[in-house]
Amino acid sequence: MQAESSSARGGPLASQVAVALVESASLTRLRSVIVAHEGQVIAERRHRGPGLDAPSDIKSVSKSVISALVGIAIAEGHLQGVDQKIGPFFARQLGGDDPRKHDITIGDLLTMRSGLERTSGHNYAAWVSSRNWVADALARPLVAEPGSQMMYSTGNTHLLSAILTQATGQSTFRYARRKLAAPLGIRLGPWRRDPQGIYLGGNQMRISTRAMLRFGELYRNRGMHHGKQVVPADWVEASLQPRTRSPFSGEQYGYGWFVSQARGHRMFYAWGYGGQFIFVLPELALTIVTTSDPRGPRDMAHLGAIYDLVEDRIVPLFERDAG
Repeated sequence: MQAESSSARGGPLASQVAVALVESASLTRLRSVIVAHEGQVIAERRHRGPGLDAPSDIKSVSKSVISALVGIAIAEGHLQGVDQKIGPFFARQLGGDDPRKHDITIGDLLTMRSGLERTSGHNYAAWVSSRNWVADALARPLVAEPGSQMMYSTGNTHLLSAILTQATGQSTFRYARRKLAAPLGIRLGPWRRDPQGIYLGGNQMRISTRAMLRFGELYRNRGMHHGKQVVPADWVEASLQPRTRSPFSGEQYGYGWFVSQARGHRMFYAWGYGGQFIFVLPELALTIVTTSDPRGPRDMAHLGAIYDLVEDRIVPLFERDAG
């Protein structure tokens, strides 16, 4: 399968970025890269895998999308806010269980601080094989106090999908298509659902690489797209505030977004298993998207190589351009 490449702007900067993207083909799991500056695509390249406009599994980048939907639902009055407790949404499943579970908040789910035993990692297969994903996630023991430490778990964002379904009166898929995909002009098809029909929250959404770029640009522009406020600006700002820290990566985390730095520049990013990334560096007006083959075991060397591509090869070019 031949690579696809194009450049939206000419000049030395575009050429230098294009060279970096050509060289990135040596990363055998890397499928595609797009670099945009000030809203314009500087260079893009597909090394292998689906085309740049073809939908692919964005893995846990879906968690950042779920966060955006929660923010929209709060603004529309479907949800009260991040301090709203989840107990009333799951009265039947929780019943007389540990009362602390009733007091878990929407904000706790967004920041991965529910305290519930993780459903990700080695627990993931058993969880998605259960007869009721919501009940299974809620039945897991509290291994930390709600609101305390971060424990990354797709069960948290699946509970958010269940809450969105109840609060909005429509499926997460339909709400996402109406409130995000349509305003952004991107295609979003249905993805996996649990046995009760609730769309998987935080994994397996399918959008294209170019659609990922558009979503990243939405957050770079504080929720605005072509003059329309798609996600409330205050929600974007709140989502990108560091609220906890991952015990695995050491990176800070907000509402569905990791918060970091690259060469001293503020950077936030959405991260999906295997190397699906949306990096945004607002000071440099820079958005970078990568997709990778998600199959196979976790490959930390590949993830490190993507970070190196961004921090050592791409970002310095725009520092010089800004200077």
